[in-house]
Amino acid sequence: MDITPIPVVTVQTSPYDDQRPGTSGLRRRTVIFESKRNYLQNFIQSVLSSIDLRDRQGCTMVVGSDGRYFSRTAIEVIVQMAAANGIGRLVIGHNGLLSTPAVSCIIRKIKAIGGIILTASHNPGGPGGDFGIKFNVANGGPAPDVVTDKIHQISRTLEEYAICPDLRIDLSRLGRQDFDLENKFKPFRVEIVDSVDVYLSMLRSIFDFSSIKGLLTGPEQLKIRIDAMNGVMGPYVRRILCDELGAPANSAVNCVPLEDFGGQHPDPNLTYASSLVEAMKGGEYGFGAAFDGDGDRYMILGQNGFFVNPSDSLAVIAANVSCIPYFKQMGVRGFARSMPTSTALDKVAKAMKVAIYETPTGWKFFGNLMDSGRCSLCGEESFGTGSDHIREKDGLWAVLVWLSIMAARKQGVEEIVRDHWARLGRNYYCRFDYEGVDPRAAFFMMRDLEAVITDKPFIGQQFAVGNHVYSVEKTENYEYIDPVDGSVAKNQGLRILFTDGSRIIFRLSGTGSTGATIRIYAESYERDPEKHSKENQAVLGPLIAIALKISEIHERTGRKGPTVIT
Repeated sequence: MDITPIPVVTVQTSPYDDQRPGTSGLRRRTVIFESKRNYLQNFIQSVLSSIDLRDRQGCTMVVGSDGRYFSRTAIEVIVQMAAANGIGRLVIGHNGLLSTPAVSCIIRKIKAIGGIILTASHNPGGPGGDFGIKFNVANGGPAPDVVTDKIHQISRTLEEYAICPDLRIDLSRLGRQDFDLENKFKPFRVEIVDSVDVYLSMLRSIFDFSSIKGLLTGPEQLKIRIDAMNGVMGPYVRRILCDELGAPANSAVNCVPLEDFGGQHPDPNLTYASSLVEAMKGGEYGFGAAFDGDGDRYMILGQNGFFVNPSDSLAVIAANVSCIPYFKQMGVRGFARSMPTSTALDKVAKAMKVAIYETPTGWKFFGNLMDSGRCSLCGEESFGTGSDHIREKDGLWAVLVWLSIMAARKQGVEEIVRDHWARLGRNYYCRFDYEGVDPRAAFFMMRDLEAVITDKPFIGQQFAVGNHVYSVEKTENYEYIDPVDGSVAKNQGLRILFTDGSRIIFRLSGTGSTGATIRIYAESYERDPEKHSKENQAVLGPLIAIALKISEIHERTGRKGPTVIT
């Protein structure tokens, strides 16, 4: 124990009106957190104050980051403020690093009251990039709306925050650090833990590691290439895939976490993970994967660069859960997907006679379903898949699922996917992202588009593009009623359903830090195996043309095309 008690200080502050958390926490340009007076402190105080004082006193919280610029500074402030606000114990990853799935895992393992994750996920880092703060609750999942609303309300009237400015910790030293404070909440403890240990232990209980190791090291050795994109996943990839499962060390690239992700955009898609795509096209590797900054999103590639659409990945995993010991033991209670995600999962659920749930975008909606025992496996089209082993999407878990399926079926990625299509049909699917759009232009475009598509004459309208004719069956602004608690989430996206099962969806995303992101999704189902090898754009081009025409997105935003096509 330190001999001299550390003083607790109350600092006067003024509230900010822009601290409402979005889909996954509060994300802003890093410069805002760095330069605006008390911006970081205000939000952390709002998070801590949202926890009832009786629950807060002496409780345990988990803190981790994806290693992006400003994380170490923010962790120091969080430690100082947690101590001053009565938190009894903080568990922090070594050097501040913890993947988002690992934070969820540790919260559940040690029964913490919640956790703070410093990440802006797949957004760029560095002084000119983005920073984010996410609060996860006791189930290990993202805070639900009732909690984020409370945080926002507190932030709007905040007048002071509590802090121990003299408290210092060493993030590089594993083990306990105890502090005596000048207040009624003493003592205060910080534990620096290995970033990988607890998470790895959990994965060992889910998978047959010997089977995966046989795939990676046996006579028919599968050559893999894994790109950690200079995010938090580097230590996990090296320790689990290389050290534990036997993949050669040179299988893993970009495994040093960097504050600016090496100047790259840590988003595992065909645009931003182009170096992995090029490496896979050579045919040397039979399996490729990339992760985002905080490790909850992933991309799968097969030999010769065969791309697995995230919606297809979710459906294939669902159809092959019997390859995973965890699901053999626990059983499968239901599947869930976000509304914009393709309906490929629905086909699997129907074939397996398993319940299927459609939720708004945002992992917190899956948490309720899993906590109530309704859902075992879930996912989103934005490269996120997970199960009820934790309450976050989990990139490395998904990669290990794929390797388990390949080991069990003795097939390559492309063969597995094509077999799946032959059995259940193919859902052609793509997403257009328009990033950094003027918020006013985005708002008015969506408002006017809703008026057009929900006007009664629009139902039954036919659109002819080339030799395709699409007839509108249903339109709506999607609204979700939670089957567990009855809560209602409105304005979750505009969707147009056609009589042939095709869909167009328009949605404003809540994960950007500046401007607005408009997403357009197009989906078309094809049962005939003879037509499963067409190019995505050839099949979906007519739907995209309809979407661009009725939304007038290029005219109204001044854009000539999307920022990213997935």
